[in-house]
Amino acid sequence: MLKRWPSFTRFLDDGRVCLSNNAAERGLRGIALGRKSWLFAGSDRGGQRVAAMYSLIVTAKMCDVDPQAWLADVLARIAGHPANKLDELLPWNWRPEGVLVDQAA
Repeated sequence: MLKRWPSFTRFLDDGRVCLSNNAAERGLRGIALGRKSWLFAGSDRGGQRVAAMYSLIVTAKMCDVDPQAWLADVLARIAGHPANKLDELLPWNWRPEGVLVDQAA
């Protein structure tokens, strides 16, 4: 430990450094809990679909979008949505239907 003392005491100099890895473990908990459920994806293609959906849901969380509200709205709107504007439904561009966004003049 004495050989790594500067690394060990880094949190004293930089307040952004956390003393524990609890945040990282909380972030991985959902993956660990779902692992057994994902064994039943059915096939390789099913596993790829699960991975794609999981990445979209995590992206929604990272964009501060409620994943359940986003997914419900997208599934309700996607059939009538123009194919050339599908990027509007992605989590980082998504706006709930009926919500107006103020635009600068």
